[in-house]
Amino acid sequence: MALQLRQSLKLSQQLVMTPQLQQAIKMLQLSRLELIDTIREELEQNPVLEASTEEELSRTETSPEAEAEDKPQVLEAENDFKEVKVEDTAREDIDWETYLGEYSSSSMPSSMREVPEETNYDNFISAKTSLTDHLAWQWRMNVLTPLEERIGAQIIGNLDQDGYLKATAEEIAALEGATPAEVEQVLTRIQDLDPPGVAARDLKECLLLQLCRLEVDASLAEKIVSGFLPELEKKNYPQIARALKTTKEAVFAAVELILSLEPRPGRSLSTEEPQYITPDVYIYKIGDDFIITLNEDGMPRLHVNAYYQKVLFNQQVVSNQAKEYIQGKLRAAVWLIRSIHQRQRTIYRVTESIVKFQREFLDKGVAYLKPLVLRDVADDVGMHESTISRVTSNKYAHTPQGIFELKFFFNSSINRFDGECLASESVKERIRLIIAAEDARRPLSDQRIVDILRGSNIDIARRTVAKYRDMLGILSSSKRKKYF
Repeated sequence: MALQLRQSLKLSQQLVMTPQLQQAIKMLQLSRLELIDTIREELEQNPVLEASTEEELSRTETSPEAEAEDKPQVLEAENDFKEVKVEDTAREDIDWETYLGEYSSSSMPSSMREVPEETNYDNFISAKTSLTDHLAWQWRMNVLTPLEERIGAQIIGNLDQDGYLKATAEEIAALEGATPAEVEQVLTRIQDLDPPGVAARDLKECLLLQLCRLEVDASLAEKIVSGFLPELEKKNYPQIARALKTTKEAVFAAVELILSLEPRPGRSLSTEEPQYITPDVYIYKIGDDFIITLNEDGMPRLHVNAYYQKVLFNQQVVSNQAKEYIQGKLRAAVWLIRSIHQRQRTIYRVTESIVKFQREFLDKGVAYLKPLVLRDVADDVGMHESTISRVTSNKYAHTPQGIFELKFFFNSSINRFDGECLASESVKERIRLIIAAEDARRPLSDQRIVDILRGSNIDIARRTVAKYRDMLGILSSSKRKKYF
Protein backbone atom coordinates (compact mmCIF):
# COMPACT_ATOMS: atom_id res chain seq x y z
CA MET A 1 0.00 0.00 0.00
CA ALA A 2 1.46 3.35 -1.08
CA LEU A 3 1.85 6.15 1.44
CA GLN A 4 -0.44 9.13 0.86
CA LEU A 5 -0.46 12.69 2.22
CA ARG A 6 -3.95 13.97 2.90
CA GLN A 7 -5.83 16.34 5.18
CA SER A 8 -8.57 15.31 7.61
CA LEU A 9 -10.67 17.04 10.29
CA LYS A 10 -10.91 15.60 13.77
CA LEU A 11 -12.96 16.91 16.72
CA SER A 12 -11.63 16.17 20.21
CA GLN A 13 -11.77 17.53 23.76
CA GLN A 14 -8.81 18.03 26.05
CA LEU A 15 -7.93 19.92 29.21
CA VAL A 16 -5.56 22.85 28.78
CA MET A 17 -3.73 24.38 31.73
CA THR A 18 -3.90 28.08 30.98
CA PRO A 19 -1.46 30.45 32.71
CA GLN A 20 -4.34 31.85 34.76
CA LEU A 21 -5.36 28.40 35.99
CA GLN A 22 -1.75 27.53 36.78
CA GLN A 23 -1.47 30.71 38.83
CA ALA A 24 -4.66 29.93 40.77
CA ILE A 25 -3.42 26.41 41.56
CA LYS A 26 -0.02 27.75 42.60
CA MET A 27 -1.60 30.29 44.95
CA LEU A 28 -3.80 27.61 46.46
CA GLN A 29 -0.95 25.39 47.63
CA LEU A 30 1.34 28.14 48.93
CA SER A 31 1.80 28.55 52.65
CA ARG A 32 1.06 31.90 54.26
CA LEU A 33 4.70 33.03 54.34
CA GLU A 34 5.25 31.86 50.77
CA LEU A 35 2.16 33.78 49.67
CA ILE A 36 3.42 36.98 51.31
CA ASP A 37 6.80 36.55 49.57
CA THR A 38 5.04 35.99 46.23
CA ILE A 39 2.92 39.12 46.70
CA ARG A 40 5.99 41.21 47.54
CA GLU A 41 7.77 39.87 44.48
CA GLU A 42 4.79 40.79 42.28
CA LEU A 43 4.68 44.27 43.84
CA GLU A 44 8.31 44.77 42.82
CA GLN A 45 7.81 43.50 39.27
CA ASN A 46 4.38 44.94 38.43
CA PRO A 47 4.17 48.77 38.63
CA VAL A 48 0.38 48.67 38.21
CA LEU A 49 -0.10 46.60 41.38
CA GLU A 50 -0.03 48.45 44.68
CA ALA A 51 -0.54 47.66 48.35
CA SER A 52 -2.53 49.90 50.66
CA THR A 53 -0.57 51.72 53.34
CA GLU A 54 -1.55 51.65 57.00
CA GLU A 55 -2.85 55.24 56.79
CA GLU A 56 -5.05 54.36 53.80
CA LEU A 57 -6.39 51.25 55.56
CA SER A 58 -7.16 53.16 58.76
CA ARG A 59 -8.85 55.91 56.76
CA THR A 60 -10.93 53.53 54.66
CA GLU A 61 -11.88 51.28 57.56
CA THR A 62 -13.55 54.22 59.37
CA SER A 63 -15.79 55.11 56.44
CA PRO A 64 -19.13 53.35 55.76
CA GLU A 65 -18.15 52.85 52.11
CA ALA A 66 -15.05 50.93 53.19
CA GLU A 67 -17.06 48.67 55.45
CA ALA A 68 -19.34 47.80 52.58
CA GLU A 69 -16.34 47.22 50.31
CA ASP A 70 -14.48 45.03 52.82
CA LYS A 71 -17.54 42.99 53.74
CA PRO A 72 -16.90 40.25 51.17
CA GLN A 73 -13.46 39.70 52.71
CA VAL A 74 -15.10 38.26 55.82
CA LEU A 75 -15.30 35.22 53.54
CA GLU A 76 -18.53 33.79 54.85
CA ALA A 77 -19.63 30.51 53.35
CA GLU A 78 -21.47 31.06 50.09
CA ASN A 79 -24.20 28.71 48.97
CA ASP A 80 -23.14 28.95 45.34
CA PHE A 81 -19.47 28.39 46.12
CA LYS A 82 -17.61 26.48 43.42
CA GLU A 83 -14.20 24.98 43.00
CA VAL A 84 -11.34 27.11 41.72
CA LYS A 85 -12.03 27.75 38.04
CA VAL A 86 -10.36 30.32 35.86
CA GLU A 87 -11.35 31.37 32.36
CA ASP A 88 -9.28 29.95 29.58
CA THR A 89 -8.02 33.24 28.21
CA ALA A 90 -8.05 36.85 29.24
CA ARG A 91 -10.56 38.69 27.07
CA GLU A 92 -9.31 41.58 24.99
CA ASP A 93 -12.62 43.50 25.22
CA ILE A 94 -12.64 43.91 29.03
CA ASP A 95 -14.30 47.08 30.21
CA TRP A 96 -11.37 48.17 32.34
CA GLU A 97 -13.01 51.40 33.48
CA THR A 98 -15.85 49.61 35.28
CA TYR A 99 -14.04 46.41 36.25
CA LEU A 100 -11.01 48.02 37.88
CA GLY A 101 -13.05 50.25 40.13
CA GLU A 102 -12.99 47.50 42.76
CA TYR A 103 -9.20 47.49 42.90
CA SER A 104 -8.43 51.15 42.19
CA SER A 105 -6.92 53.91 44.30
CA SER A 106 -6.55 57.61 43.77
CA SER A 107 -2.93 57.73 44.78
CA MET A 108 0.14 57.98 42.61
CA PRO A 109 2.45 54.95 42.20
CA SER A 110 4.40 54.02 45.28
CA SER A 111 7.66 54.76 43.44
CA MET A 112 6.54 58.40 42.92
CA ARG A 113 5.66 59.07 46.58
CA GLU A 114 8.16 60.21 49.15
CA VAL A 115 8.07 58.02 52.22
CA PRO A 116 9.70 59.52 55.31
CA GLU A 117 12.31 57.23 56.74
CA GLU A 118 12.21 56.81 60.50
CA THR A 119 14.63 54.73 62.50
CA ASN A 120 12.81 52.30 64.76
CA TYR A 121 15.31 51.28 67.40
CA ASP A 122 12.92 48.62 68.72
CA ASN A 123 13.82 46.52 65.68
CA PHE A 124 17.52 46.43 66.58
CA ILE A 125 18.63 43.29 68.38
CA SER A 126 22.00 42.20 69.65
CA ALA A 127 23.76 39.52 67.65
CA LYS A 128 24.52 36.24 69.37
CA THR A 129 28.11 35.08 69.70
CA SER A 130 28.65 32.11 67.43
CA LEU A 131 30.84 29.12 68.20
CA THR A 132 33.34 30.22 65.56
CA ASP A 133 33.66 33.74 67.00
CA HIS A 134 33.92 32.40 70.55
CA LEU A 135 36.76 30.03 69.66
CA ALA A 136 38.54 32.54 67.41
CA TRP A 137 38.57 35.09 70.24
CA GLN A 138 40.11 32.55 72.63
CA TRP A 139 42.63 31.39 70.03
CA ARG A 140 43.87 34.94 69.38
CA MET A 141 44.61 35.33 73.10
CA ASN A 142 47.48 32.83 72.75
CA VAL A 143 51.01 33.51 71.56
CA LEU A 144 51.00 31.97 68.09
CA THR A 145 53.29 31.61 65.13
CA PRO A 146 51.88 32.51 61.71
CA LEU A 147 51.59 28.81 60.82
CA GLU A 148 49.79 27.97 64.07
CA GLU A 149 47.42 30.87 63.53
CA ARG A 150 46.54 29.65 60.04
CA ILE A 151 46.11 26.02 61.14
CA GLY A 152 43.91 27.11 64.05
CA ALA A 153 41.73 29.18 61.73
CA GLN A 154 41.33 26.16 59.45
CA ILE A 155 40.35 23.90 62.35
CA ILE A 156 37.84 26.39 63.75
CA GLY A 157 36.40 27.02 60.31
CA ASN A 158 35.82 23.30 59.74
CA LEU A 159 33.70 22.77 62.87
CA ASP A 160 30.01 22.00 62.40
CA GLN A 161 27.24 23.58 64.46
CA ASP A 162 27.61 20.86 67.12
CA GLY A 163 31.32 21.56 67.56
CA TYR A 164 32.71 18.48 65.79
CA LEU A 165 35.68 18.69 63.42
CA LYS A 166 34.69 17.67 59.89
CA ALA A 167 38.15 17.69 58.29
CA THR A 168 41.08 15.33 58.80
CA ALA A 169 44.55 16.38 59.90
CA GLU A 170 45.93 15.39 56.50
CA GLU A 171 43.45 17.65 54.66
CA ILE A 172 44.23 20.66 56.86
CA ALA A 173 47.99 19.97 56.56
CA ALA A 174 47.72 19.90 52.75
CA LEU A 175 45.87 23.24 52.74
CA GLU A 176 48.37 25.06 54.96
CA GLY A 177 51.60 23.36 53.86
CA ALA A 178 52.19 21.74 57.26
CA THR A 179 52.65 18.22 58.53
CA PRO A 180 49.84 16.18 60.15
CA ALA A 181 51.85 16.17 63.40
CA GLU A 182 51.83 19.98 63.49
CA VAL A 183 48.07 19.99 62.89
CA GLU A 184 47.55 17.50 65.71
CA GLN A 185 49.54 19.73 68.10
CA VAL A 186 47.36 22.74 67.24
CA LEU A 187 44.22 20.62 67.48
CA THR A 188 45.17 19.52 71.00
CA ARG A 189 45.49 23.16 72.06
CA ILE A 190 42.12 24.08 70.54
CA GLN A 191 40.47 21.15 72.28
CA ASP A 192 41.52 22.76 75.57
CA LEU A 193 39.38 25.81 74.81
CA ASP A 194 35.83 26.46 75.94
CA PRO A 195 33.32 24.78 75.59
CA PRO A 196 34.66 21.42 76.80
CA GLY A 197 34.66 18.70 74.15
CA VAL A 198 34.87 21.09 71.20
CA ALA A 199 36.85 20.12 68.06
CA ALA A 200 36.39 16.40 68.73
CA ARG A 201 36.19 14.10 65.73
CA ASP A 202 33.61 11.69 67.13
CA LEU A 203 31.40 11.14 70.16
CA LYS A 204 33.97 9.01 71.98
CA GLU A 205 36.65 11.70 71.75
CA CYS A 206 34.13 14.39 72.76
CA LEU A 207 33.14 12.56 75.95
CA LEU A 208 36.75 11.71 76.84
CA LEU A 209 37.78 15.36 76.49
CA GLN A 210 35.07 16.36 78.95
CA LEU A 211 35.90 13.58 81.40
CA CYS A 212 39.55 14.68 81.48
CA ARG A 213 38.50 18.12 82.74
CA LEU A 214 36.45 16.82 85.65
CA GLU A 215 37.91 17.19 89.12
CA VAL A 216 36.67 13.77 90.22
CA ASP A 217 37.92 10.25 89.62
CA ALA A 218 36.47 9.36 86.21
CA SER A 219 38.71 6.42 85.35
CA LEU A 220 35.85 3.91 85.22
CA ALA A 221 33.77 6.27 83.09
CA GLU A 222 36.72 6.70 80.70
CA LYS A 223 37.05 2.91 80.34
CA ILE A 224 33.33 2.60 79.58
CA VAL A 225 33.45 5.37 76.96
CA SER A 226 36.63 3.99 75.40
CA GLY A 227 35.50 0.40 74.94
CA PHE A 228 31.84 -0.08 75.71
CA LEU A 229 29.80 2.60 73.89
CA PRO A 230 27.60 0.03 72.04
CA GLU A 231 26.80 -1.72 75.32
CA LEU A 232 26.20 1.67 76.95
CA GLU A 233 23.69 2.54 74.25
CA LYS A 234 21.84 -0.74 74.81
CA LYS A 235 21.99 -0.22 78.60
CA ASN A 236 23.64 -3.60 78.99
CA TYR A 237 25.19 -2.63 82.32
CA PRO A 238 25.63 -6.19 83.72
CA GLN A 239 27.84 -7.11 80.75
CA ILE A 240 29.94 -3.96 81.27
CA ALA A 241 30.35 -4.81 84.96
CA ARG A 242 31.48 -8.37 84.15
CA ALA A 243 33.92 -7.19 81.48
CA LEU A 244 35.49 -4.56 83.75
CA LYS A 245 35.33 -6.86 86.81
CA THR A 246 33.48 -4.37 88.94
CA THR A 247 30.09 -4.07 90.59
CA LYS A 248 26.90 -2.95 88.89
CA GLU A 249 26.61 -0.12 91.40
CA ALA A 250 29.99 1.26 90.33
CA VAL A 251 28.92 1.01 86.68
CA PHE A 252 25.66 2.82 87.50
CA ALA A 253 27.60 5.66 89.14
CA ALA A 254 29.96 5.95 86.15
CA VAL A 255 27.05 5.91 83.68
CA GLU A 256 25.30 8.63 85.66
CA LEU A 257 28.46 10.73 85.34
CA ILE A 258 28.59 10.08 81.58
CA LEU A 259 24.95 11.10 81.18
CA SER A 260 25.76 14.49 82.70
CA LEU A 261 28.13 15.30 79.82
CA GLU A 262 27.23 17.33 76.72
CA PRO A 263 27.29 15.22 73.52
CA ARG A 264 26.97 18.37 71.37
CA PRO A 265 29.30 20.99 72.87
CA GLY A 266 28.50 23.62 70.25
CA ARG A 267 24.81 23.64 71.12
CA SER A 268 25.23 26.26 73.87
CA LEU A 269 26.59 28.74 71.30
CA SER A 270 24.12 28.02 68.52
CA THR A 271 22.93 31.06 66.57
CA GLU A 272 19.88 29.36 65.12
CA GLU A 273 16.62 31.16 65.84
CA PRO A 274 13.46 29.19 66.64
CA GLN A 275 10.96 29.07 63.82
CA TYR A 276 7.49 29.84 65.12
CA ILE A 277 4.39 28.64 63.29
CA THR A 278 1.99 31.35 62.21
CA PRO A 279 -1.48 29.83 61.72
CA ASP A 280 -3.39 30.52 58.52
CA VAL A 281 -6.78 30.03 60.20
CA TYR A 282 -8.09 30.78 63.69
CA ILE A 283 -10.93 28.67 65.08
CA TYR A 284 -12.63 30.14 68.15
CA LYS A 285 -15.45 28.72 70.20
CA ILE A 286 -18.08 31.31 71.09
CA GLY A 287 -20.98 29.81 72.94
CA ASP A 288 -21.90 26.56 71.21
CA ASP A 289 -20.58 27.62 67.80
CA PHE A 290 -17.12 27.64 66.27
CA ILE A 291 -16.11 30.84 64.47
CA ILE A 292 -13.54 30.65 61.66
CA THR A 293 -11.31 33.66 60.95
CA LEU A 294 -8.59 33.79 58.33
CA ASN A 295 -5.27 35.27 59.43
CA GLU A 296 -4.64 38.32 57.26
CA ASP A 297 -2.16 39.95 59.61
CA GLY A 298 0.77 41.19 57.52
CA MET A 299 -1.03 40.32 54.28
CA PRO A 300 -0.82 43.27 51.85
CA ARG A 301 -4.19 44.67 50.70
CA LEU A 302 -3.76 44.81 46.92
CA HIS A 303 -5.37 47.14 44.41
CA VAL A 304 -4.71 48.58 40.96
CA ASN A 305 -3.31 52.10 40.95
CA ALA A 306 -5.62 54.70 39.40
CA TYR A 307 -2.70 56.58 37.85
CA TYR A 308 -2.17 53.86 35.28
CA GLN A 309 -5.90 53.64 34.62
CA LYS A 310 -5.83 57.28 33.53
CA VAL A 311 -2.93 56.47 31.24
CA LEU A 312 -4.84 53.51 29.78
CA PHE A 313 -8.04 55.48 29.21
CA ASN A 314 -6.28 58.11 27.08
CA GLN A 315 -6.37 60.71 29.80
CA GLN A 316 -2.65 61.08 29.22
CA VAL A 317 -0.92 60.90 25.87
CA VAL A 318 1.24 57.79 25.60
CA SER A 319 2.32 55.50 22.79
CA ASN A 320 0.42 52.39 21.75
CA GLN A 321 3.33 50.25 22.92
CA ALA A 322 3.07 51.75 26.40
CA LYS A 323 -0.70 51.13 26.43
CA GLU A 324 -0.18 47.47 25.53
CA TYR A 325 2.40 47.13 28.29
CA ILE A 326 0.08 48.70 30.89
CA GLN A 327 -2.84 46.57 29.72
CA GLY A 328 -0.76 43.41 30.12
CA LYS A 329 0.27 44.43 33.62
CA LEU A 330 -3.37 45.21 34.44
CA ARG A 331 -4.39 41.70 33.43
CA ALA A 332 -1.63 40.20 35.57
CA ALA A 333 -2.65 42.34 38.55
CA VAL A 334 -6.34 41.48 38.25
CA TRP A 335 -5.64 37.76 37.93
CA LEU A 336 -3.35 37.87 40.98
CA ILE A 337 -5.95 39.63 43.12
CA ARG A 338 -8.67 37.28 41.92
CA SER A 339 -6.51 34.20 42.63
CA ILE A 340 -5.74 35.41 46.17
CA HIS A 341 -9.41 36.05 46.93
CA GLN A 342 -10.34 32.64 45.54
CA ARG A 343 -7.60 31.01 47.64
CA GLN A 344 -8.90 32.62 50.82
CA ARG A 345 -12.49 31.56 50.12
CA THR A 346 -11.39 27.99 49.38
CA ILE A 347 -9.37 27.74 52.61
CA TYR A 348 -12.35 29.06 54.57
CA ARG A 349 -14.76 26.55 53.04
CA VAL A 350 -12.44 23.57 53.58
CA THR A 351 -11.78 24.62 57.20
CA GLU A 352 -15.51 24.94 57.76
CA SER A 353 -16.01 21.38 56.54
CA ILE A 354 -13.20 20.09 58.78
CA VAL A 355 -14.78 21.79 61.79
CA LYS A 356 -18.07 20.09 60.99
CA PHE A 357 -16.44 16.63 60.90
CA GLN A 358 -14.07 17.14 63.87
CA ARG A 359 -16.32 19.11 66.21
CA GLU A 360 -15.92 16.57 69.00
CA PHE A 361 -12.13 16.84 68.78
CA LEU A 362 -12.31 20.64 69.09
CA ASP A 363 -14.43 20.24 72.23
CA LYS A 364 -12.65 17.35 74.00
CA GLY A 365 -9.20 16.75 72.56
CA VAL A 366 -7.10 14.32 70.48
CA ALA A 367 -8.70 11.22 71.99
CA TYR A 368 -11.94 12.15 70.19
CA LEU A 369 -10.46 12.72 66.74
CA LYS A 370 -12.49 10.92 64.09
CA PRO A 371 -11.19 9.08 61.01
CA LEU A 372 -11.31 11.39 58.00
CA VAL A 373 -10.06 11.19 54.43
CA LEU A 374 -9.78 13.77 51.67
CA ARG A 375 -12.76 12.34 49.83
CA ASP A 376 -15.09 13.10 52.77
CA VAL A 377 -14.27 16.81 52.70
CA ALA A 378 -14.18 16.87 48.88
CA ASP A 379 -17.70 15.48 48.69
CA ASP A 380 -18.90 17.88 51.36
CA VAL A 381 -17.65 21.05 49.65
CA GLY A 382 -18.06 19.84 46.06
CA MET A 383 -14.38 19.90 45.09
CA HIS A 384 -11.83 17.44 43.81
CA GLU A 385 -9.56 15.58 46.22
CA SER A 386 -6.46 17.16 44.66
CA THR A 387 -7.84 20.61 45.49
CA ILE A 388 -8.38 19.59 49.13
CA SER A 389 -4.83 18.23 49.24
CA ARG A 390 -3.43 21.55 47.96
CA VAL A 391 -5.52 23.57 50.41
CA THR A 392 -4.37 21.56 53.44
CA SER A 393 -0.70 21.45 52.46
CA ASN A 394 1.62 23.57 54.66
CA LYS A 395 -1.26 25.39 56.33
CA TYR A 396 -1.99 25.49 60.06
CA ALA A 397 -5.06 26.15 62.16
CA HIS A 398 -5.19 27.61 65.66
CA THR A 399 -7.83 25.65 67.56
CA PRO A 400 -8.97 25.47 71.20
CA GLN A 401 -6.80 22.32 71.44
CA GLY A 402 -3.65 23.93 70.04
CA ILE A 403 -2.06 24.63 66.65
CA PHE A 404 -2.32 21.79 64.12
CA GLU A 405 -1.55 21.37 60.45
CA LEU A 406 -4.73 20.98 58.42
CA LYS A 407 -3.49 17.58 57.25
CA PHE A 408 -3.47 16.48 60.90
CA PHE A 409 -7.26 16.18 60.79
CA PHE A 410 -7.03 13.58 58.00
CA ASN A 411 -5.98 10.18 59.32
CA SER A 412 -6.70 6.51 58.85
CA SER A 413 -9.00 4.44 61.04
CA ILE A 414 -8.26 1.72 63.61
CA ASN A 415 -10.96 -0.92 64.03
CA ARG A 416 -12.61 -1.80 67.28
CA PHE A 417 -13.96 -5.21 68.21
CA ASP A 418 -17.38 -3.58 68.42
CA GLY A 419 -18.49 -0.02 67.83
CA GLU A 420 -17.25 2.69 65.48
CA CYS A 421 -13.62 3.03 64.37
CA LEU A 422 -11.02 5.23 66.01
CA ALA A 423 -8.66 7.69 64.32
CA SER A 424 -5.02 6.65 64.20
CA GLU A 425 -3.98 9.89 65.92
CA SER A 426 -6.20 9.14 68.90
CA VAL A 427 -4.62 5.67 69.16
CA LYS A 428 -1.15 7.27 69.07
CA GLU A 429 -2.21 9.53 71.93
CA ARG A 430 -3.35 6.51 73.94
CA ILE A 431 -0.02 4.79 73.35
CA ARG A 432 1.82 7.92 74.47
CA LEU A 433 -0.25 8.14 77.66
CA ILE A 434 0.25 4.43 78.42
CA ILE A 435 4.03 4.73 78.10
CA ALA A 436 4.08 7.98 80.10
CA ALA A 437 2.37 6.22 83.01
CA GLU A 438 4.59 3.11 82.99
CA ASP A 439 7.13 2.15 85.64
CA ALA A 440 10.52 3.32 84.35
CA ARG A 441 12.21 0.32 85.97
CA ARG A 442 9.83 -2.10 84.22
CA PRO A 443 8.84 -0.51 80.89
CA LEU A 444 6.02 -2.03 78.89
CA SER A 445 6.83 -4.07 75.81
CA ASP A 446 4.97 -3.53 72.54
CA GLN A 447 3.03 -6.75 73.07
CA ARG A 448 1.98 -5.62 76.54
CA ILE A 449 0.72 -2.32 75.05
CA VAL A 450 -1.27 -4.35 72.50
CA ASP A 451 -2.90 -6.28 75.33
CA ILE A 452 -3.80 -3.05 77.15
CA LEU A 453 -5.33 -1.55 74.00
CA ARG A 454 -7.28 -4.71 73.28
CA GLY A 455 -8.61 -4.49 76.81
CA SER A 456 -9.94 -1.07 75.76
CA ASN A 457 -11.76 -2.63 72.78
CA ILE A 458 -9.12 -1.57 70.20
CA ASP A 459 -8.04 -4.13 67.61
CA ILE A 460 -4.39 -3.40 66.78
CA ALA A 461 -1.32 -5.44 65.81
CA ARG A 462 2.03 -5.36 67.57
CA ARG A 463 3.87 -4.07 64.49
CA THR A 464 1.38 -1.19 64.30
CA VAL A 465 2.15 -0.28 67.91
CA ALA A 466 5.88 -0.38 67.13
CA LYS A 467 5.34 1.86 64.08
CA TYR A 468 3.28 4.40 66.05
CA ARG A 469 5.85 4.35 68.86
CA ASP A 470 8.63 5.16 66.39
CA MET A 471 6.52 7.97 64.91
CA LEU A 472 6.12 9.41 68.40
CA GLY A 473 9.89 9.30 68.91
CA ILE A 474 9.67 6.81 71.80
CA LEU A 475 12.44 4.25 72.29
CA SER A 476 11.89 0.54 72.70
CA SER A 477 11.32 -0.94 76.16
CA SER A 478 14.93 -2.10 76.50
CA LYS A 479 16.22 1.43 75.89
CA ARG A 480 13.56 3.08 78.09
CA LYS A 481 14.51 1.04 81.14
CA LYS A 482 16.12 3.00 83.96
CA TYR A 483 18.46 1.20 86.37
CA PHE A 484 19.03 4.09 88.75
